[in-house]
Amino acid sequence: MNLIDNFFFAILLALGFGYFFSNVKKLIRNIKLGKDINRTDNPSARWNNMFMVALGQSKMVKRPLAGFLHIVVYVGFIIINLELLEIIIDGLFGTHRVFSCLGGFYNFLIGSFEILALLVLVAVTFFWSRRNIAKLNRFISKDLEGAPKKDANTILYFEIVLMSLFLLMNAADFWLQQVGFSHYIQAGAFPVSHFISPIFNGMNETTVMLLERTFWWLHIIGILCFLNYLYFSKHLHILLAFPNTYYADLQAKGKFDNLESVTKEVKLMMDPNADPFAAHPIDENAVPSKFGASDVMDLNWVQLLNAYTCTECGRCTSACPANQTGKKLSPRKIMMATRDRLEEVGRNIDKNKGVFIPDSVSLLNDYITTEELWACTSCNACVEECPVNISPLSIIMDMRRYLVMEQSAAPQSLNAMMTNIENNGAPWQYNQMDRLNWKDEN
Repeated sequence: MNLIDNFFFAILLALGFGYFFSNVKKLIRNIKLGKDINRTDNPSARWNNMFMVALGQSKMVKRPLAGFLHIVVYVGFIIINLELLEIIIDGLFGTHRVFSCLGGFYNFLIGSFEILALLVLVAVTFFWSRRNIAKLNRFISKDLEGAPKKDANTILYFEIVLMSLFLLMNAADFWLQQVGFSHYIQAGAFPVSHFISPIFNGMNETTVMLLERTFWWLHIIGILCFLNYLYFSKHLHILLAFPNTYYADLQAKGKFDNLESVTKEVKLMMDPNADPFAAHPIDENAVPSKFGASDVMDLNWVQLLNAYTCTECGRCTSACPANQTGKKLSPRKIMMATRDRLEEVGRNIDKNKGVFIPDSVSLLNDYITTEELWACTSCNACVEECPVNISPLSIIMDMRRYLVMEQSAAPQSLNAMMTNIENNGAPWQYNQMDRLNWKDEN
């Protein structure tokens, strides 16, 4: 590569990584719009959670075939892209296979990369077939109509193209090594591209060199494009699965948090010696806190991180008993709607120079209906199934809490139960004095 190529490569690299980090900054800002929550307890359990679930894919392998192939794609794609370091150095300094000085170990690395690339191609073809030929139910639901379906296929096409370019680049390189062309020194092992290289037979050396350079440039451009597409894609979980599993809720499934403000009120009511005015000094300028959540800013930052981490795999929805019985609820749609609304809020902030201007839109009703929320049985099946420890249930319960405590908009059956508890001390519509009448019946 000449100096002009090196300069152009540096500009390309700066633009690619610059745009990526600007999106990362925006992502962090959006997640921080959520309420604060402390998830720093029990770090050893959190690290274990992250290593087992995010890195070890322990929940993916519950479905062995899909789990194994996902590990192939995940490990293969990450490891192959370690070669990106060599590509960057070669591109900036005009070298070629700069790490070839590692000798036998370098041969082992390149050979391993090639085998993994072939396995990734096989796995991705399988995943594409499941979505577009077999059409598994969880991949053809209404949740994935339009952009989400296109996104899933786009990612698969990206991976096919990148792996193919990698192998073609190596095949041309290997062919040039065999004919002793210019600076193409003998370096690397090519167990896969060795069988591809004959396609260049009959071409002159300069043509093959130009093809090798073309594959090289397209490969690095493709990697940078993929990197920047992540922010707009469900594949953002490649990056966010690690913090998401680390900050996941460690409490037993089914245990719900009490609102601290409500707990304080109840304790105050039960303490005959408490002075309510001393406990609650009047502040005329104070904004009353909201019970539950009606929009994304009312959720905590971990729930917003959950929304961005969603893989849209549909395992949660396929396990949801409400969805299986024909109810409108889809836990996957809950997460996708939360992310879409959060992105809309982010665009509002960008448009208004860092300030959110109320837009008469909210997560509740505009994105998620009350019918969906009340269909949930709170069984935790969605939480159990999620491969990256997302909790759609926590969002559902916070929005239900808002409906009940802020709008008194619970279903009639639930309102009747709460009225009975208030009046009779029990869910049934019987006076306390009549509860034991059953014993007098024959």
